[in-house]
Amino acid sequence: MFISVFVACALLGAIVGFFAGLLGIGGGLIIVPVLVYLLPLLGISAELAFPMALATSLASIIFTSSSAAFAHHKNGNIPWSIAKKLVVTVAIGAVLGAIIAGLLSLKALTIIFASAVLILAAYMFLSIKVERSVALPNNWVLKIIGLITGVLASLMGIAGGAILVPILMYCSLTMRQAIGVATASGIIVALFGALGYVVIGFGREELPPWSIGYIYLPALLGIVLTSSLFAPLGVKAGANLPLRYLKKGFALFLMLVALKMIWW
Repeated sequence: MFISVFVACALLGAIVGFFAGLLGIGGGLIIVPVLVYLLPLLGISAELAFPMALATSLASIIFTSSSAAFAHHKNGNIPWSIAKKLVVTVAIGAVLGAIIAGLLSLKALTIIFASAVLILAAYMFLSIKVERSVALPNNWVLKIIGLITGVLASLMGIAGGAILVPILMYCSLTMRQAIGVATASGIIVALFGALGYVVIGFGREELPPWSIGYIYLPALLGIVLTSSLFAPLGVKAGANLPLRYLKKGFALFLMLVALKMIWW
């Protein structure tokens, strides 16, 4: 089973990496639904498959977000004075999200994930432009934004950039700064969210071998190995392809996946 899962997730990682480089989307939106369908085929119950998909997605994001954040830091795209204000509450929110996920039923998790994906995909499909409108809020408002982002991102198995970037751009940050802050925050979301899923899954006897809590190592290794290799290929391909239409097509695909999950 280890080898078959590893190979399947290596292929998944290649797809995730390519589309992340091509469209600038977070891998969790692809990883979670694929693992939700893949893991039950390997004898893992659907009730375990969903939190395992979320945990494994977050664990893989630790690696991808770290690489991206380092690049943004080198380019001076991360205003650390803002990022530091989000760190603590994003971490708390990520842990809370994992705890909440452990308490929810499979149906509830599915509806939360699919509904959030529908909203994000509709946002992408409509190509909504966020105009800078208001000044950066005070520290407490930023901390609340970080907390909500952490909870939602952990419940979805994503880094949280799709949530945080539009909000920060609305609050007068440039796109590069917003992406930089979101990428740095994504490391914290992924790290503490994954740790939360490790803790709540620790000691569950029904988890398959090669699991650390809800994190499934064969899937994680396969995804991490290939996603980093194929991301640069996606970036290169993006120079010659009509990204506007590709993004709309991908958003439509995400909507169909989300609707299928709701009526699964």
